[in-house]
Amino acid sequence: METIEVGLAERAYPIHIGNGLGIGQLARAALPRTRDLMVVTNTTVGPLQLGRVMGSLGEAGFAPRSLELPDGERYKTVDSWMSIHTGLLEAGFGRDCAIVALGGGVVGDLAGFAAATYQRGIPFIQVPTTLLAMVDASVGGKTAFNHPLGKNMVGAFWQPRAVLADLGTLGTLPRRELAAGMGEVIKTAILGDAGLFGELERDSAAAFRLDGDFLLRAVRRCCEIKARVVAEDERERGMRALLNLGHTFGHAVEAFLGFGTWLHGEAVGLGLVMAATLSERRGILPSGVAARIAKLCSECDLPIEIPTEMKDYDFIKFMRHDKKVRDGAVRYVLPVRLGECRVFSDVGDDEVRSLVGEMKGRQATI
Repeated sequence: METIEVGLAERAYPIHIGNGLGIGQLARAALPRTRDLMVVTNTTVGPLQLGRVMGSLGEAGFAPRSLELPDGERYKTVDSWMSIHTGLLEAGFGRDCAIVALGGGVVGDLAGFAAATYQRGIPFIQVPTTLLAMVDASVGGKTAFNHPLGKNMVGAFWQPRAVLADLGTLGTLPRRELAAGMGEVIKTAILGDAGLFGELERDSAAAFRLDGDFLLRAVRRCCEIKARVVAEDERERGMRALLNLGHTFGHAVEAFLGFGTWLHGEAVGLGLVMAATLSERRGILPSGVAARIAKLCSECDLPIEIPTEMKDYDFIKFMRHDKKVRDGAVRYVLPVRLGECRVFSDVGDDEVRSLVGEMKGRQATI
């Protein structure tokens, strides 16, 4: 097991990464005085993982109960968030209880926001079961649900007490879910580790064959980078915005198509290609890098073409509802070289229209 610390003073917490983690013992270390736990999962993860986790928590002296949500991004709603509160109230849980989020990013975000708001805040632990959640969603304390006009528009910053990433759970994932996770791995490599990007280019199939050494390195490195950024800018007032590379375009695609049509990591993959192409068009990113990013995303089963039915004005509409808008200007995270990105607030609507037109023009000739 390897451990990374998220350094947030009194809110600091560990990220434990390994195979066959003792969930109960690690949860007990994070919650030494807690008895009542609500394990929030979904109808896909529950049958695969819930029994093992509940048993481990019981052996560690907890009195766990469980609640299953429907599976999918389209259920990341106020109704699902409310159902967690209802479950806690029906169980008679007070302010001394805690939540365990067992699942992917949707479960983690909903359970985390429920923890932030139940009786004005209770502890929670993240137990991510997808690659995407392990490398991104479970770390950093962003919790939320979606609004029809935008992704993650209702939420709070609420840090977990621990993140327990058991790599063994990845063996149950379908290939599409692994691909979605690779979208966030590629994103992290572009913004913070050119060496990792090179490793991905040399062996883009490592995650899909469940190479244990690769998965440990990738999850650890992504968590190290995100932990460092979060420790320096917990509430996204500065450099944490860099973690949104690919997300401004990607979130627009998710909202336009309907949440859940594309997986989040798939939308991020296209967003990475669009951000890199825009950066090259501006003369910032060296020529040819956008093509390398597109090739790697394609090799990892991530979409690199704009949905046929989506127009330039659709991007502009949904991006103007993005959380990263400041003083009326959309902030775009663009790569300046592999391993480094910057935030730009001077990208105009005409430039977005031109970018979308160019990429759709290329698609039409393929």
